[in-house]
Amino acid sequence: MLPPTMPSYLAILLALPAAITASTLDCEKIRVDKQDFNLSPIGGPKTVHLQEYDPPSIANTTFTIDICNRLKRDPEIGKEKQCPMGTQVCGVEEIYMRDGSHSTFKVQPIAGEFTASHGRALDPRWTRLKGSASNEDAEREGLRLELNGGKYPENKEGKPHKAIVEFLCDAELTGNEGFEDAKEKEITERAEPEPEEDEGGDDEVQLPDLDKGKSIEFVSFKSEGEDQTKVLRLRWKTKYACEGAADSAPPAKKGNSWGFFTWFLIIVFLLAAAYIIFGSWLNYNRYGARGWDLIPHGDTIRDLPYIVKDFGSSVAGRIKVGGDSRGGYSAV
Repeated sequence: MLPPTMPSYLAILLALPAAITASTLDCEKIRVDKQDFNLSPIGGPKTVHLQEYDPPSIANTTFTIDICNRLKRDPEIGKEKQCPMGTQVCGVEEIYMRDGSHSTFKVQPIAGEFTASHGRALDPRWTRLKGSASNEDAEREGLRLELNGGKYPENKEGKPHKAIVEFLCDAELTGNEGFEDAKEKEITERAEPEPEEDEGGDDEVQLPDLDKGKSIEFVSFKSEGEDQTKVLRLRWKTKYACEGAADSAPPAKKGNSWGFFTWFLIIVFLLAAAYIIFGSWLNYNRYGARGWDLIPHGDTIRDLPYIVKDFGSSVAGRIKVGGDSRGGYSAV
């Protein structure tokens, strides 16, 4: 019988490799209903906006999505204004006042891999529109992607969040329109809406179109279903959603794929975790060990910092002695 703390300890160890392998979405090799798609050319962070005028303020929510990788944090922005690590779809709501001041109101991780934090996974699901049960979808060509894992706020009362993106076939659009020359920082700066007032007064305020010219379009962001999941719906027009376009899509950068070294580290981690788990179980059942005594070679692991320090001092001493050597001759 295992001690009370061991089940949770084992669960964490076993969950880490799963979280690592599920942290990215393979958007290069997509096969649905015997059809191949490659959406890697439209990978990278893309933004769309939801603007709402509520006098005397304007609420602007910037939704950022990367269908191929996790979103990277901007070191120039505080962590409290960005979604946590592992997020692939993030919504940041900011409130702008008429006097020019603004503040961040909400930071919502809508979809991502959060198995290690609150147990919710990205769980990507692809659907071919022509193969869908919906009559409306049967007349369209493209894909639907469902990304899960989000939760806001991140507590017991938090509601689940997810994103549903429809990629529609459009032979005239690459899907990168509106983002060719814009960096993410520049997009953020453009996302500060300034209302344009007509002669009618405040009731006639018109908000600027921050997504003009983009091939990705905001559809809705509302609660749906019996569990009231908050769903972000986007529509994305691209030629890469056309059937047969995967053969003509440019190859993805090799740096995005996993190499031998990555898999080697994962295998080493699994072997080490299995050794620690089995050794701890054996020490508990055979010797009734507790604490550090549970872990195989616990004394060695505990003394490892001192061993490394002594080894480093020894190497540094030898290098110093070697540098002071005068080839065997002493000064007269």
